[in-house]
Amino acid sequence: MPPFNLTSLTPATFILSGIPGMEKAHIWISIPFCSMYLAALLGNGVVLFVIRTERSLHQPMYLFLSMLAIADLMLSTTTLPKMLAVFWFSAGEISFGACLTQMFFLHFSFSAESMILLAMAFDRFVAICYPLRYVTVLTRSVVVKTGLVALLRSFCIIFPCIFLLKRLLFCGHHVIPHTYCEHMGIARLACADISINILYGLAVPFATIVVDVVLIAVSYVLILLALFRLPSRTARHKAFSTCGSHLCVILLFYIPAFFTVLMHRFGRQVPQHIHILLANMYVLFPPLLNPVVYGVRTQQIKEKVVKVFICPKSHLLQE
Repeated sequence: MPPFNLTSLTPATFILSGIPGMEKAHIWISIPFCSMYLAALLGNGVVLFVIRTERSLHQPMYLFLSMLAIADLMLSTTTLPKMLAVFWFSAGEISFGACLTQMFFLHFSFSAESMILLAMAFDRFVAICYPLRYVTVLTRSVVVKTGLVALLRSFCIIFPCIFLLKRLLFCGHHVIPHTYCEHMGIARLACADISINILYGLAVPFATIVVDVVLIAVSYVLILLALFRLPSRTARHKAFSTCGSHLCVILLFYIPAFFTVLMHRFGRQVPQHIHILLANMYVLFPPLLNPVVYGVRTQQIKEKVVKVFICPKSHLLQE
C-alpha cells in the first residue's frame, strides 16, 4: 500500500534530507554539532542546578535566567537528537505527527525565549531606573506570572500552525530539504494554496520578534538615559556592567534569527546549504553560549559555580 494517497490530507511520513549538497560531509558536520549540544546541556544544567540549590540566587534576575536556560534546552533538544540521527544513520524518516510536534516545540520555545529576554530587559530597567521600587515591583509572584504569560502567548501564537498544516493536501512530495521540521518547510511540500500559511508565517515573527525587539530597545534607551544622569563615572560603569550579559545574550539570540528570517523570505539567490547552516545557528549558538556569557560576566553565578563544584567541601562546611 503506498504511503501517500491523493484522497488523504496528511502523509504518513516525511523524509528529512539533512543539508542538501553536503551529504558526504554529514559525519564531519555532526562532530561540532554534537559537541555544542553536549556543552549546551552541561552549561544550562549547571546554571539550573546552581540557581536551584543556592537560595541567594532566588532573585528575579536569576529566576528569569533559569527560565532562559529551560527554553534553551527545549530549543536544542527539540532539533539536535533527530538532526544527529540524520547525520549519523541517515534516519531521516519522521512521521507526520512527529514532524508537527517538532515544529510546534521549535517555534514555541523560540517565541517563549524571546519574551523571557523582554522580561529580563524590564528587570534591568526597573533595577537601574527605579532601584528603590525593585523589590515591590518584581516580586516572585510577578516573575511566575510573567513565565506563565510567556508560555500562554507562545502557545496561542504557534498552536494554529498545526491546523494550518493539517488542512493542506500533500500529494506525493515528502522530502524536506532541512535538518528539522519547521512551518514553511512543511507547507511548501503541499500541492495546495499556502497563502494563508505564508501570511501567518510573516505575522508570527512580527508578533514575537519585532515587537519584543522594539520593547527591549525602548527599555535600553530609557536605561541609557538614566545612566547618563548618574553623578559619577564609576556608578555609570557599574550600572551598565549589570546589563552587559543581557545585551550579549540578546545579540546571540536575535542576530541569527533575523538572518534566518530574512534569508528564508528574500534570500533566493543564497545556496540552500548556506541557508540551512545559518538556520541551525539559532538552535545551537544561544543554548551553547548563554550559560558561558552569564557564567563569565556575572560574578554571583561564577562564585556559586566555584563554591558548589570546585570547592564543595568548603561549601558544605559553611552550611
